[in-house]
Amino acid sequence: MRLVEIKRGTINDLVDLIDIGRKTFYETFAKDNSKENMKKYLEEGFSKDKVKAEINDPNSMFYLARIRNQVIGYLKLNFGQSQTEMNDESSLEIERIYVLKDLHGEGVGQKLYEKALEIAREKDVNYIWLGVWEKNPRAIRFYEKNGFVEFDKHIFRLGDDDQTDIMMRLKL
Repeated sequence: MRLVEIKRGTINDLVDLIDIGRKTFYETFAKDNSKENMKKYLEEGFSKDKVKAEINDPNSMFYLARIRNQVIGYLKLNFGQSQTEMNDESSLEIERIYVLKDLHGEGVGQKLYEKALEIAREKDVNYIWLGVWEKNPRAIRFYEKNGFVEFDKHIFRLGDDDQTDIMMRLKL
């Protein structure tokens, strides 16, 4: 595997985070969603103001994966009240692990996941949880391989489409 560097994202990485967020989300989900819903989600979910607020949130963390200074993926973690659900002080949410499609299978997602595990241990949480789209078998297998188990489901809204996410957790 190529040398991948994982570093905490800061406000100086705002443009990189927006770019990698939009690109990887599009690569992952465009084929299964309408152009209108994708456009709406990408504009709203990765707007400059929204990502800036997330970077500045003390209960959220971003990590960027780079190869030779090129951003190839990222990780977003949430704690406490910044979690999208749960809001359990003894848990950490992995909101996003995304890697450029050309680098799937190269171990980049695993490195980002290992960073999440390291942060979870530093924060001394009891478990890590996440939501993964039921139509994303590759991601579901990735999390199962890492010991996550399904515990619930929730609705994720993409544009005007309600989609079902499988909620998974790993007890530490």
